[in-house]
Amino acid sequence: MTTAALQATQPTGDRWLDITDPDVYRAGVPHATFKRLRDEDPVSWTEERDGRGFWSITRYQDIIALNRDFRTFTSEAGIRLEEMDAEELEARKTMMEMDPPEHTRLRRLVQGGFTRRTVQTYEDGIRTLARAVLDEALPKGRFDLVTDVARQLPMRMLGRLLGAPEEDYGYLVDRGDAMIGNTDPEFTEHVVDQTDTAEFRLMPFRSPAGVELFEYAQRMADDRRENPKDDVITKMLAPTMDGEPLTDLEFKNFFALMVAAGNDTTRYSMVGGLVALLDHPDQLQLLLERPELTQSAVEEMLRWTSVTMHFRRTATKEVEVHGRTIREGDKVVLWWISGDHDERQFPDPFRFDITRDPNEHLAFGRGGPHRCIGEWLARVEIKVLLEELRPQLDRLRIVGPAQRLRSNFISGIKHLPVEVS
Repeated sequence: MTTAALQATQPTGDRWLDITDPDVYRAGVPHATFKRLRDEDPVSWTEERDGRGFWSITRYQDIIALNRDFRTFTSEAGIRLEEMDAEELEARKTMMEMDPPEHTRLRRLVQGGFTRRTVQTYEDGIRTLARAVLDEALPKGRFDLVTDVARQLPMRMLGRLLGAPEEDYGYLVDRGDAMIGNTDPEFTEHVVDQTDTAEFRLMPFRSPAGVELFEYAQRMADDRRENPKDDVITKMLAPTMDGEPLTDLEFKNFFALMVAAGNDTTRYSMVGGLVALLDHPDQLQLLLERPELTQSAVEEMLRWTSVTMHFRRTATKEVEVHGRTIREGDKVVLWWISGDHDERQFPDPFRFDITRDPNEHLAFGRGGPHRCIGEWLARVEIKVLLEELRPQLDRLRIVGPAQRLRSNFISGIKHLPVEVS
């Protein structure tokens, strides 16, 4: 195994790391700490250096139960650790910060383009894109698996779905990286825990990239109102079920969310999953011998990586969980990354097993209304990439250290040098 993979997946080492510290995750997910919490304190109080603290929920079944109960554990006060005042919440609200029925109203605008059946019709187009990406990367012999491959495929597919000009794809994903990676100095000069970002507090992710995306979204909206097309933007501008279109602010926040979430999570799942395959030659060989296991391998890659590590909820009333009293207004954080490695749900969870069945992982959320709208698209993109890479997989080698994202929210490898031998 590579050192990067060992650090990322083995429940060994320091059991008392600060799970709020973005720097901790540069060395990999602190699985030993999460295991201690699951075993000894599954509803644990977590202190914050720049916040009021929160409850960490780390067991699979508890995460499911609390995520399902959106009336007691609301999303409307924010879904990340950051605390926002009423003005900030209103300015930055997306459907992720809404509960039903408001959440459902917005979700219905675009969900038709992301159903399992609809996404299946995209597969040929995704395969064409994947082949083009690999035709550019593989002849180099040595390349960055993240920037040259895993970033490219979802970026090009997202651009097509949005109906953006091809020359704008890279720009949009750069802005998305700056927002999702707002704690990583590689992606932004305005690192939220290191610089004063007060002037951007009303922008998505407290990022100046939000300003640029809002301006871009306005230009696209103006164009689609004059020239509607068969794309996601036109659907987002259509009237909702109650007959009212999105306001300009709702549309801009929705657009920024799609740009931020439509590339990064799939990219990091692809890379983390491929690293796991390369680090487990028995599983790689099994996949090469039995290609019918590809979809099962995709599900294990998603569980293994659990790229979106947590979402936050806020208690609307006092409630007791595992003997701990959660008070009204307390922040409650559902740690998907911990739940997906919970021994109570997944036998031998630190064994990468492409035949794992059942594999009801939390990578896309489970048990509540906020299940990831792009889950089927992500699955098909990862599956197609695996299938198109299959002739090269046993010749693919990691030839340098992995560089991980500095984030306590998104788990991912942002650079990984590889070569085809």
